[in-house]
Amino acid sequence: MKIAVVGATGLVGTKMLEVLAERNFPLKDLILVASEKSVGKEVVFKDKAFKVVSMDTAISMKPQIALFSAGGSTSLEWAPKFAEAGITVIDNSSAWRMDPTKKLVVPEINAHVLTPNDKIIANPNCSTIQMVVALNPLHKKYKIKRVVVSTYQSVTGTGVKAVTQLMNERAGIDGEMAYKYKIDLNVIPQIDVFTDNGYTKEEMKMVNETKKIMGDETIKLTATTVRIPVMGGHSESVNVEFENEFDLTDVFNLMQNTDGVVLEDDIKNAVYPMPMNAHNKDAVFVGRLRRDESQPKTLNMWIVSDNLRKGAATNAVQIAEYLVSKNLV
Repeated sequence: MKIAVVGATGLVGTKMLEVLAERNFPLKDLILVASEKSVGKEVVFKDKAFKVVSMDTAISMKPQIALFSAGGSTSLEWAPKFAEAGITVIDNSSAWRMDPTKKLVVPEINAHVLTPNDKIIANPNCSTIQMVVALNPLHKKYKIKRVVVSTYQSVTGTGVKAVTQLMNERAGIDGEMAYKYKIDLNVIPQIDVFTDNGYTKEEMKMVNETKKIMGDETIKLTATTVRIPVMGGHSESVNVEFENEFDLTDVFNLMQNTDGVVLEDDIKNAVYPMPMNAHNKDAVFVGRLRRDESQPKTLNMWIVSDNLRKGAATNAVQIAEYLVSKNLV
């Protein structure tokens, strides 16, 4: 199996290489692709040095799968060119997610929709992925009516520039700003640009992607997405109203037995999910499960996951693993 990683020198691209190595993905050859300024640089993978190549060179080398994490505009330009050459693209940008002709996939939920004809597959938004992994089994059992979610998102979701800004501020160093405002000792209630309805693009991604992944347009969802001075993962406070009544013990059992979910909920011993514990792990951590006492059939939960792992790189690699296991590439 020949794999290309496009955007191999970025935060997510680097993480994709880590995940491919850790999971012993069946690689025979690896092609590393980055911007023109990075062409010729060497990147080490499993103790072997690989030279970064250009997009055109990568296409000519004919990988079976290309993992893209190079931004929306790059993906819009180059993913179709890879696809035309018969290469299956798994794209981490927002470019293709809501395209009705493209599948938006979280393997634990809807990998079964994939076919050999799907040459551009969209990887969902990080904050959406972790939420739907936890919500999907609940939706199957109780049918979700409405979700209210507030997120507490890591600076790593913005990229290297934001991590540098946070660490510079913490060290008292003036430097380049990824955000309009200071992020250290601050909270910024804006992720991505504002849309005409007063919500940000990030908030609308959560609304629209959830319906598409879970295959149910009737789910009502409203979101507030917030950037906080943290690394390691995104956290979410999620309030879920169901059509049907639930038993809290059954909810605990369901979370304990859901693929990809780790239940951390022992309030007597102050055990609950936190980004510092989720860092560099692939699971979605769920805790603080409790009934909403203000209205019926409603659950409160806290969901944490490493946004660079399950929220991006791991999910993409899991899609690739599924394609290989089902002989779809």
